Amino acid sequence: MDIAKTFLIFILTAIAEIAGCYFAYLWLRQHYTVWILLPSALSLALFAWLLTLHPTAAGRAYAAYGGVYIGAAIVWLWAVESIKPTVSDLLGVAVCLLGAGIIMFGPRY
Repeated sequence: MDIAKTFLIFILTAIAEIAGCYFAYLWLRQHYTVWILLPSALSLALFAWLLTLHPTAAGRAYAAYGGVYIGAAIVWLWAVESIKPTVSDLLGVAVCLLGAGIIMFGPRY
């Protein structure tokens, strides 16, 4: 699987997880109707399915996915919650994405 396709699957996985958790957050903390849990459950089911599409051993995929998740969470913070990321947020994301790339695409001895 090429790098672009792998990264796209990671991004979709992160969005599905963050959205599913965010809907539950809206119900628990913002007092939205219980019906918000339906898209939450569907999004989290999509997240679980997308995890099965990752092209490497499960543990390695989950470890690398963590870096992409962190980046997606900071984008979510900005796009959905209207909170501008700080320089340290962006630096942290860069470090995490570098680590994720090393885990996913580094040599296997």
